[in-house]
Amino acid sequence: MKNPRYLFITFFFSIITACSNYLDVVPDMIATIEDNAFSMRSQAEKFFFMCYSYIPTSGSYNDDPALLGGDEIWVSVQYGDAPNAKNLALGGQRTNSPLFDFWRGINGGKNLYRGISDCNIFLANIGRVPDITLEERNRWIAEVEMIKVWLHFYLMRMYGPIPIKDMNLSVQDDTEVTHVFRNTMDECVEYCINKVDDVIGRNHLMITVSDQATELGRITKGVALMMKAKMLVTFASPLFNGNTDYAGLTDRRGIEIFNPNKTEEEKTALWVQAAEACKEAIDFFEEIEQTELYRYAGTQFGNISEQTRLKLSIRGSLVERWNSDVIWADSRSWPQLYQIQAYPRDFGASQANTQTTNRNNFAVPLKIVDQFYTKNGVPVKEDKTWDYNSRFTPKIAGTDQIYYLQVGETTAGLFFDREPRLYASIGFDRGIWFGHGNYSETGQAPHARSGEYTQNQTAHSWNVTGLWPKKILHWLTVCSGTTTVTYTRYPFPIFRLPELYLMYAESLNEAYNTQEARNEAIYYVDLVRDRAGLKGIEESWSNYSNDPSKYLRQSGLRDIIRQEKLVEFVFEGHRFWDLRRWKLAMDEYNKPITGWNLDASDPLLYYRETWVYTRNFTPRDYFWPISDEEILRNKNTLQNYGW
Repeated sequence: MKNPRYLFITFFFSIITACSNYLDVVPDMIATIEDNAFSMRSQAEKFFFMCYSYIPTSGSYNDDPALLGGDEIWVSVQYGDAPNAKNLALGGQRTNSPLFDFWRGINGGKNLYRGISDCNIFLANIGRVPDITLEERNRWIAEVEMIKVWLHFYLMRMYGPIPIKDMNLSVQDDTEVTHVFRNTMDECVEYCINKVDDVIGRNHLMITVSDQATELGRITKGVALMMKAKMLVTFASPLFNGNTDYAGLTDRRGIEIFNPNKTEEEKTALWVQAAEACKEAIDFFEEIEQTELYRYAGTQFGNISEQTRLKLSIRGSLVERWNSDVIWADSRSWPQLYQIQAYPRDFGASQANTQTTNRNNFAVPLKIVDQFYTKNGVPVKEDKTWDYNSRFTPKIAGTDQIYYLQVGETTAGLFFDREPRLYASIGFDRGIWFGHGNYSETGQAPHARSGEYTQNQTAHSWNVTGLWPKKILHWLTVCSGTTTVTYTRYPFPIFRLPELYLMYAESLNEAYNTQEARNEAIYYVDLVRDRAGLKGIEESWSNYSNDPSKYLRQSGLRDIIRQEKLVEFVFEGHRFWDLRRWKLAMDEYNKPITGWNLDASDPLLYYRETWVYTRNFTPRDYFWPISDEEILRNKNTLQNYGW
């Protein structure tokens, strides 16, 4: 016989689902549900973890719009998985049934307002549980409060100003009460930050995880501080901070919800808050001695070269479980399917035509390769020693490239003398690819030209550019035989320590236009560059850039910090949100998706930039549309600009 406790939980979930609309007006029978859900600790614990389940999944290409919904990874039209993400990238967003609708929970989105409602139910009733200690109750309350504010933030990042829901509504409330307005941007920001400050100030969150088996992935004080920093950096960014593009977007009350009329001093004040929040988080991690960025120190491959060890450090910062970079990871997401699509068709001639596993579909556009630095740590268009105009000209790799390119083989000039993060992150024709059952440091590489063993062969395994997102694939994951895959899985990071350093640098540069602030910002960027095997900003730009004083200007350092963020967090879903908050998405998304000429066997013809797709990203696309159904249901809901 089934355990009646689990039968109850199933019934409880079905009742909540059936009785909820977007703001989850609480049904009359909720008192009966609450009596059971909070009658003892074991039942309340199930409700507690249900609140966690509403946090949007990271590292799932079906559920996370940031992985395939932008321009960082591209898939073929034949690719059948992740239809919502693919259509989002192709510009197929719509109002009648929005893709990744996190307002209502359809088309790949979770119903975050239902999640907020359940958090409110938990917070209103956890005090009634008899068999729980005060310490544990306070900790659960603090975690659920943080979940609630994070769900609000996630909605804000997608929709802009939203209706704040700090308390649940009742079916007995007047209709006018339930037909809520969207709060203004400033009201939303104030709500989120005040809520986080209140939770942190109570000191009920765990400082560090004490039981990895049961507590990894839960919200600690460090996670809360990182949340606050992330929120403030986002809110201080141009898309959210006095954005005049949405001037005149006024609701039925006559209120402009985006608050576009801000002075420069008011906009700068948010950056000051962001810098202070980042520094508070950095100080905390220094106190608990979590300040070292991950560096691969394994011995399983013997005495490997420093170049290979560096590449493993860069890849490992993402794929090694709970490494020292990780502040918060999604313990529900172990992205094996995200991995296998980064796996090339074949790594050796002996396997040609034998492997039929659905893989190889994730392709990297050439413009993403361009964003990586040269070996001198400056952009490819700025390095006065690097021949940008000859980047598509084939060259033969010499022994000086032995750990990056196959010696004696021909590949594009684009891949010579680049930074280690490129070789760790991008797979390409004749580029060394360490791992996956072959641990030669110099031998294994895709051979992807027409007629070669890595060439596309079947529609379900079709790479449209000839470039692979190697970084997301753990080096111990192996595809063998025709369909067998042995995965090394990892929880997908939500926050890594380098992001905190780069957010602090960005905030300092924006908040204080002084050389002292820029010097401190450069210090933290250089911490990230050092792990990547690069010299510091000052040395790199002074010696190799055709704009050697760039880092001394606020605008120049801004560009440097932004590019550092895009490179360090490639394929982790950050570019999707960062291009939006910086208001650079129209510039970047409208650049064509290109790759190699895959039908060619001659290197001179293969390494020709070939068009794949051009998207039309417009100002309306910065924010999600609210569904037509919701606009009709609630006359006070203001639709976003352009929809």
